[in-house]
Amino acid sequence: MGTGMNLSLSQIAVAVGGRLIGPDATVTGPVVTDSRLAATNSLFVAVHGERTDGHAHLGSAGALGAVGAIVSDLATALAGLSPDEGAGQADAVDSTAAQSEADRLSRTGDLPMGLVLVEDTVVALGALARTHLAGLRQAAADRGQRLTVVAMTGSVGKTTTKDLTRQLLAASGPTVAPRASFNNEIGLPLTVLEADERTRYLVLEMGASGPGHIAYLTDIAPLDAAGVLMIGHAHLGGFGSVEGVAAAKAEIIAGLLPGGTAILNADDSRAAAMAGLAPAQVLTFSAHGNRADLWAEDIVLDEAARAAFDLHLPGLDRPRRVRLAVAGAHNVANALAAAGLALAAGLAPELIAERLGSVRIESPHRMDVLELSGDLLLIDDSYNANIDSMTAALAALPALAGSRRRVVVVSEMLELGESSAADHARTGELVAQAGAAMLIGIGSTQEALDAARARGVEVVGFDDAATAISQIDALLSDGDAVLVKGSNGSGAWRLADHLKEVRPR
Repeated sequence: MGTGMNLSLSQIAVAVGGRLIGPDATVTGPVVTDSRLAATNSLFVAVHGERTDGHAHLGSAGALGAVGAIVSDLATALAGLSPDEGAGQADAVDSTAAQSEADRLSRTGDLPMGLVLVEDTVVALGALARTHLAGLRQAAADRGQRLTVVAMTGSVGKTTTKDLTRQLLAASGPTVAPRASFNNEIGLPLTVLEADERTRYLVLEMGASGPGHIAYLTDIAPLDAAGVLMIGHAHLGGFGSVEGVAAAKAEIIAGLLPGGTAILNADDSRAAAMAGLAPAQVLTFSAHGNRADLWAEDIVLDEAARAAFDLHLPGLDRPRRVRLAVAGAHNVANALAAAGLALAAGLAPELIAERLGSVRIESPHRMDVLELSGDLLLIDDSYNANIDSMTAALAALPALAGSRRRVVVVSEMLELGESSAADHARTGELVAQAGAAMLIGIGSTQEALDAARARGVEVVGFDDAATAISQIDALLSDGDAVLVKGSNGSGAWRLADHLKEVRPR
């Protein structure tokens, strides 16, 4: 990935509607919101977080080479620039006094970095990314080239599809894509700002926990191609209904440029219904043999639950047999979506068919199948969970486990709204159907434990991840197959990491 930025602080101030206080400098390093990631000639964006306020850490960013910062709380920023960062907000004064002090330090040359003062630093980050991307697109056009921007959304599969799409495109030109799941109002602009004039493809992931979120992201990064994977139950509490989720996800289609292409899941009626919103071409895909532009036929899983299928792709003279390197039948749909996005980005059908079998999941905690010491098989799908991704992971367990004893670790699925109790109970049923001998629950998973116990599964519940980690080694035996699944905030990933640490390969 490139460093992306090459603007002066005064230019940045204009782009974000802010005021520069202190020395001007040119930002040629990364734009960061974590002071620990600051580097030479970088720009630090101070964000008010849930656990810490970035304004209190300007001094740390400066010590690592940041030449400027975007701030909204001048008093705390000035305190953060002082040697004693622990003062932080405790030394904050009223905004008028802070303005006077900042102006005085600027006149005397004692302000160690330029401060771009704005009302909202997150909004300013988005504005900076919008300006940066527009500039890159124009510069590419002036050279007779093109910067192609593609994105995907959906209730499940976004990050896997992002990983697969990135690899398909990267083999044809310099490509920038998010680290992990940088898919919100902070992560997406940071990804955009990593692109530079060498970038040929920009791959973005767009998440939403409420209406208008994706529209905000597409305003920052208008799209040449947009994929909608599946409309399910993720973050249902923020939308009120599955129909509300669908309306929010449809914002990505509204964010297409006039000649943009929509890539829609023909197996999901709500996704397929978005075809009427597309400004230009529509490509549909199906993993279930439905009539579509891209589709998979004759799907067979091997002993590692990896799918092989005949790929039907527009432009191919005949279907091509593809063997995926990723586990799980559900990843056939993700692979088709990635192929559709690559096709819309201009890749040749033959190249897509050739490369699709070699692409892998790059982001952590997503169907990561590992052989650990003691012949323990760990299936780490612990980054996030809703009932749709839970269903997919548990469906893959029998093929992956084979004759091994099957143990499922589930932490609470968050943000499900009114469906929470029913979805957790359904999880317990699915655990039993997958042939699990034991279900280990972390947090508020009682409905899952009760449903599994009623179907003959041994169950153990723990209040939190830390307690589960302290007991898990005694519950597992050599040769077990362990599936770890749960929402990021409820901590299942911590237990997966523990197993990798205590049972190194």
